[in-house]
Amino acid sequence: MASNSWPLPIHTPSYNICTTTPLLSFHRHALTKALPAGGAGRPFFPPHVVHKRSSLYSTIYSLSTPPPQPPPPKQQQYDHHLHLDHHHKLSPNSCPLTPVGFLERAAVVYGECPSIIYNETTQTWSETYTRCLKLASAISSLRIKKGDVVSVVAPNIPAMYELHFAVPMTNAILNTINLRLDARNISVLLQHCESKLVFVDHQSTNVILDAISQFPPHSKKPIIILISEPGFDRNNNSNEFQVTFHDNTYEDMVKLGDLDFDWVPPEDEWQPMTLNYTSGTTSSPKGVLHSHRARFIQSMDGLMDWQLPKQSTYLWTLPMFHSNGWSYTWSTAAVGAVNVCLRRVDAPSVFEAIDKHGVTHMCGAPAVLNMLSNFPAQRGKLEHPVHILTAGSPPPAPVRDRSKDVIICGGENLSSVEVESVLYTHPAVNEAAVVARPDKFWGETPCAFVSLKAEAEVKPSEKDVREFCKARLPLYMVPRTVMFKEELPKTSTGKIQKFLLRELARRL
Repeated sequence: MASNSWPLPIHTPSYNICTTTPLLSFHRHALTKALPAGGAGRPFFPPHVVHKRSSLYSTIYSLSTPPPQPPPPKQQQYDHHLHLDHHHKLSPNSCPLTPVGFLERAAVVYGECPSIIYNETTQTWSETYTRCLKLASAISSLRIKKGDVVSVVAPNIPAMYELHFAVPMTNAILNTINLRLDARNISVLLQHCESKLVFVDHQSTNVILDAISQFPPHSKKPIIILISEPGFDRNNNSNEFQVTFHDNTYEDMVKLGDLDFDWVPPEDEWQPMTLNYTSGTTSSPKGVLHSHRARFIQSMDGLMDWQLPKQSTYLWTLPMFHSNGWSYTWSTAAVGAVNVCLRRVDAPSVFEAIDKHGVTHMCGAPAVLNMLSNFPAQRGKLEHPVHILTAGSPPPAPVRDRSKDVIICGGENLSSVEVESVLYTHPAVNEAAVVARPDKFWGETPCAFVSLKAEAEVKPSEKDVREFCKARLPLYMVPRTVMFKEELPKTSTGKIQKFLLRELARRL
């Protein structure tokens, strides 16, 4: 280097030292010679130099005469820039992402705050963490290992919530199964995922026993753990199938588990954490694996997108088996929210929980919101606002339609959802779906399928509905045909099965 005059920028792992004060004139080597050897990566300063740090910059200044010339530098090249590839991966900078850690943090930060409310039972976050640890220990004692599938058939009860943490704590894969499926479909799913262990709610025992009895002869069957509640006697439960439960119930496993169980986070954040199956709207159900990383990101995305505040009160109207409650099973732990569990979701139970527990947030499909909005006894009586997030199927709002649902009538593209939005504003309409009906002249015309509210005093005719739409839509968007049905066909998750309605429209 031709000149050794100050200032010179120095880049080190600990500091970014720079100054514009021309007080110093000594060799750059005096600042950097100790960097590769020791000093925890800090620059070396002679006794006459004081290093003063602030939050924004570092300044070096002299307290006496300029220093003597240092010895000539050794013939060695120093790279003063950070290279992360030279550093070992340690937990502070290379921790695999997983939402399971949210529970451990909640037990520390929100330990004595309520975590779960169910009927007359309330748990704290420290209690929930303890139960999940012991449950994970008991699951591991059944020789469940990394990569094994553990299935759960249960409604929104505390056990269902706890298993969202306990199963991943063992590095097994959590598989929540739709309660509305029949025995044949459940049997297919259990065989497909090769489930090793099944937790089943006491109200679903018969369907699970039937499902497992349909396994091929001599095939390996999963262990069945019963989730019982006070007042349920497993000995009085009829079992017409040649399938038996494990000796220990869910609560037995929690009691027998080891409190000192040392759960180990996944070594790889891409390790599978959950396995869900699609509802089969257009074809057979498909298995969908989600990694620990994916569930972590989805949980954080839900918090940021909805801005779920700390220690809010979340009502479980969304099934936890439906994409793991859109990952809010873990999000609520991240912010120490109260989880109000409902075994059965109906309008009276929802409104009672809102009033009793001060519910602030809830999720649900549009069908749930439709049920609540049509409950006349509670209309306009909420004492505080409730934030609601809906998904799963398009709500009645003017949004862009999917291309396959666009109806081309006489060369004009029309959105079926826009027509449905108008139909939903009719005071007598409960549900509405619009599909394309083939037409020799127009190519396609909109065909509306409508179910009416039970309490509607006047039942509209097809002409009445069309006149209602004419006043609110362009003529080409008005349904040419209106079909009334008691209930529209839906999937097990509440989505209207338009492909069935299209088939009906083609046959008209």
